[in-house]
Amino acid sequence: MTILMCADPLNPRRVDEHFAREAEAVRALGGSVALIDHDALQRGDAATAVRQVPDGLGTTWYRGWMTTSAQYAALAAALAARNVVLAVPPDGYEKAHELPGWYDTFAGVTPASVWLPLSPGATPAADKLAELVRPLGSGPAVVKDYVKSRKHEWDEACFIPELADVERLHAVVARFIERQGDFLAGGIVIREYERLEDGEARVWWVDGEPVLMGPHPDTPDRHPRPQADPIAPCVRALGCRFITTDLARRADGVWRVVEVGDGQVSDLPSVAEPADLYLSFPIR
Repeated sequence: MTILMCADPLNPRRVDEHFAREAEAVRALGGSVALIDHDALQRGDAATAVRQVPDGLGTTWYRGWMTTSAQYAALAAALAARNVVLAVPPDGYEKAHELPGWYDTFAGVTPASVWLPLSPGATPAADKLAELVRPLGSGPAVVKDYVKSRKHEWDEACFIPELADVERLHAVVARFIERQGDFLAGGIVIREYERLEDGEARVWWVDGEPVLMGPHPDTPDRHPRPQADPIAPCVRALGCRFITTDLARRADGVWRVVEVGDGQVSDLPSVAEPADLYLSFPIR
């Protein structure tokens, strides 16, 4: 088993410190780690990014920092030139990584959402936003892009107290787009706000099976224990090889899918044992 991980920017011949525990677990299980230059990938130089990856590795998995879907596709192409195939193809990465790819499959178990493709810095007019959110009706909502929110800036750039208040809707969306800058991923998403309790749980899935459950990395001290079975049909219908689902209990006791992500770039909480994840990888 060879896992592709990000190199330390200050010492390109060793794994980034953030992934050091995972690298140790892989090696303890008899696997190896090959290094990716994530900075080069972000600069658009995928060939340089894979320079340390040995030729002919066959099928392998990536575990590293987040990339855009375009960067991931470039990574896959650069690796293919070295006879290395990512176990998660670019279309599978995009489907799990960006909300428009997974939303329809999970629509019954996640907050209602609408979205609008946008380039960084392009804030829609207020009347266009009012039309966009019409299917959601009235009430509170949150704004994010296709991948991330700015929940740490809750009042300024995340929470919309009332969708019918078009002026406030426009102000929060505009601030979100401004703060995201060039890192705006895909466009904006407006999601109905649901009051959630007890923190989030992150469930890791490999080939449609739940292999690890633990707290969300942002709240490692909270350990909610949802049942994964009810959402397993959605995960399998999505058809992606390696994903995460973040689950939280709504105020009425119903467990909801807060987010879906590609497992290659989802953070592992500090209290989780990396070997528990890597033992479940199909090695082929």
